[in-house]
Amino acid sequence: MATDAEIRSKFWKSLKSDMTMFLGLAEGEDGHARPMTAQLEDELFNDGEYRGPVWFFTSTDNNLYQQIQQQELAATGPRAMAHFVSKGHDVWATVHGSLSTTRDRATIDRLWNRFVAAWYEGKDDPKIALIRLDAEDAEIWIDASSVIAGIKMLIGIDPKEDYKDKVAEVRL
Repeated sequence: MATDAEIRSKFWKSLKSDMTMFLGLAEGEDGHARPMTAQLEDELFNDGEYRGPVWFFTSTDNNLYQQIQQQELAATGPRAMAHFVSKGHDVWATVHGSLSTTRDRATIDRLWNRFVAAWYEGKDDPKIALIRLDAEDAEIWIDASSVIAGIKMLIGIDPKEDYKDKVAEVRL
C-alpha cells in the first residue's frame, strides 16, 4: 500500500526526470494548455520531497505569459491547472496552484542549461521570460495499468481494490 508521501515523492521524481507538463490557466482561455518544460531546482529536493516553485522558460510574446501578466496586473491571482504523465505512463497528475511571471536575471542564470539555450539567443535574449508555478495541491495516480486491470476483469477480479491505494489527493 502506497502512502500519500510515497505517491507525492514518486510524482516529484518523475517530473524531475521527464520534465514536460501541460500548463494552462485554471479559468479562461477555454481550458487551453500547452506542453512546457518544467525546471526544478536540485537544492530544493529533500528525501524525494520538493519544496519550491516549478519554473518554465518562455517568451514575452507567448500567449500564456501575456495572459498571466494581465491577471497579475488586474490583481486577480492567476490560477494554474497543469497535467503530467510520466514517460513510462506509471504516474499521472493534475496539479493546481498559482502562476506568476518574472524576467529576473538571477533566476534565469540559476536555471539556465544547454537545453534552454537551444531556444534563445542567449541569456540576454530580449524576449526571455519565466513562468513560475507555485504548486499547492494535486491528484496523483500511480501504476494504474489498464492492461493489467483488463486482465483482472477478464478473470473475474475487481481491479478497483488494487487501484484504491494508488491515488492520492495531496498538498504540494
